Amino acid sequence: MSNYKGKTAVISGGAEGIGFGIAQAMGLQGMNIVLGDIDEAQLVKSKTKLLDQGISVHTVKMDVTDPDQWRSMGEQAIERFGKVHMLVNNAGVASAPGPIEATNHKDWNWVIDVNLKGVIYGAEVIVPLIKSHGEGGWLINVASMAGMIGVPYAGAYTATKVAVVGMSESWHVELAKHNIHVSALCPAFVKTRIHLSHRNRQQEHRDENRVVDPSAAPKHNAAQELVENGIPPELVGQRVVEALNAKELYIFTHPSEREAVQQRSKAIDDAFARAQESPLLADINDKSPTTFG
Repeated sequence: MSNYKGKTAVISGGAEGIGFGIAQAMGLQGMNIVLGDIDEAQLVKSKTKLLDQGISVHTVKMDVTDPDQWRSMGEQAIERFGKVHMLVNNAGVASAPGPIEATNHKDWNWVIDVNLKGVIYGAEVIVPLIKSHGEGGWLINVASMAGMIGVPYAGAYTATKVAVVGMSESWHVELAKHNIHVSALCPAFVKTRIHLSHRNRQQEHRDENRVVDPSAAPKHNAAQELVENGIPPELVGQRVVEALNAKELYIFTHPSEREAVQQRSKAIDDAFARAQESPLLADINDKSPTTFG
């Protein structure tokens, strides 16, 4: 019997892409699904698809950057299904890549509000609902391989995804005593429309004065090509179920990225070794190691 049958998952940005892939996978495990998304038309399509598969679903048009809309989503989830057992913080955006000196503060604020604050607001509202029934549950934060390896010319996106991984590690320890398992999902390229994130950009984050020179646009968009040739979201959803069954903290979908992460880990370990050899730090080396959990 499925560990998920009859339980309820709340999923942000769930109308398509990775969010919908997870919704479908968890729904086929017997979960009730509450989909939140800023795109109302896409929500209607997704609801129909899930219902056609016999999945119980409720949809909520919502913007993850608004805590009040999160509260409304939580209330609707309880009203419809009685309890909430899982939160999937999935909603995310990507701004146009660019060098440091071309930093656009509107872009940074938009990416931080959605990718970082949206996760914080979701956890603040939904985790207490999971705690309230005492049955435990799951918190899945959708990060990225960018949370493990810095991506050049994508500072805002990388910063938020590193933060999501760090928060997940923190919450993994904090929520264990409540029997709430926390995972950070770190996929590489998945076939979604994240490269078209601007289509749902909130009015307050639009830069009406920004002039884009079409001649300056790259003739070949490598990132777009990688996304369009990425793995299917359905596979990501199935991988999430597999990883949750194994109680994994880090959920990876692209084993090919392992070597790059190993190189980063080695660079960090080498830096500790050099610090240990430094005469400046001799007194510190004699102290007991700090523990975090």
